[in-house]
Amino acid sequence: MAHLKLTGVQKRYGAVEVLHDINLDIPSGEFVVFVGPSGCGKSTLLRTIAGLEEISGGTFEIDGRVVNEETPKQRCVAMVFQSYALYPHMSVYDNMAFGLSLEKGQSKSEIDRRVREAAKMLQIESYLDRLPKALSGGQRQRVAIGRAITRDPKVFLFDEPLSNLDAALRVQTRIEIARLHERMPNTTMIYVTHDQVEAMTLADRIVVLNKGHVEQVGTPLELYNDPDNLFVARFIGSPAMNILPLAADGSGGWVLKGGRLRVPISSPAGAGGEFHLGVRPEDLSLAGTGEDALIEGQVALTEDLGEVTLVYVDVGLTDEPVVAKLPGSVTLQRGANLRLTASADKLRFFGADGRAIRPPLASTRFAAAG
Repeated sequence: MAHLKLTGVQKRYGAVEVLHDINLDIPSGEFVVFVGPSGCGKSTLLRTIAGLEEISGGTFEIDGRVVNEETPKQRCVAMVFQSYALYPHMSVYDNMAFGLSLEKGQSKSEIDRRVREAAKMLQIESYLDRLPKALSGGQRQRVAIGRAITRDPKVFLFDEPLSNLDAALRVQTRIEIARLHERMPNTTMIYVTHDQVEAMTLADRIVVLNKGHVEQVGTPLELYNDPDNLFVARFIGSPAMNILPLAADGSGGWVLKGGRLRVPISSPAGAGGEFHLGVRPEDLSLAGTGEDALIEGQVALTEDLGEVTLVYVDVGLTDEPVVAKLPGSVTLQRGANLRLTASADKLRFFGADGRAIRPPLASTRFAAAG
């Protein structure tokens, strides 16, 4: 069991601060995923937790004990790297046993037991006599995970472990990591990835990082359905949430090209300035005949994926087209006019500062532009 707590954690390289006042509370046994754009600090944060990077400010606790000055071994953490980091001249067995062989008091029989238990858990028993060069990328990653398991750590750290694998192997190994978490419910796991699917399917909670700051922490569905701000709204989800500008029209409504959103003038965002509306691609649908539309524009591109069709619509409001995810195969001509609508409870609103307006404006309705 390992309860992790980061309070005001900072990391600086000279005058450059890459982590700013990080505050996280990670209960024992939780699977937490760090996501964010390249350079946001997620791998640096992981390495500070591992003890591979010194913390410049703040405190890091494991089970109530401040471990700022402790080594990775003293922290009882194990890390799985993107590059596998296997010894090429050693067999799979020796790679998995190497860390244990360096520890005092470990008998050969105990090392053998732990290596074979880990190999069985990861279904690599038949590979124990092979060298890493005789394994596929997915098999090598399982060996790297197995090496970490043999140490029986309190905390597992994964630094983009699947990024070197092809699509099919990523799916297979992702499932194996999910099963590993089920088999080790008392082990806290922290996982860094840029892959949306990995984050949404593996995480108990997701930490969204941007420029060294924590933007939001929550369950996958909390972040997806109720983002705190425009950054999270745009980052979580693929395709991303559509964001469109709104402006108060002076008579109690927010104007959007092609339609009008009737919003109370006393809404939390106030009456002036420019605000934003967010709507997920799958929440848009074709407006029926005589039905008021939320969005009108011209079809720029369609992508028929079989199960769904992605429709990219130029609406003249932003440089980016609006994306609609329509069920099944939909045939639409490029340049055709398209009218889209959405249920009011699926709309999200963001103030001029980019923060979400809460509670959501459930009374919102569409009306023809006047």
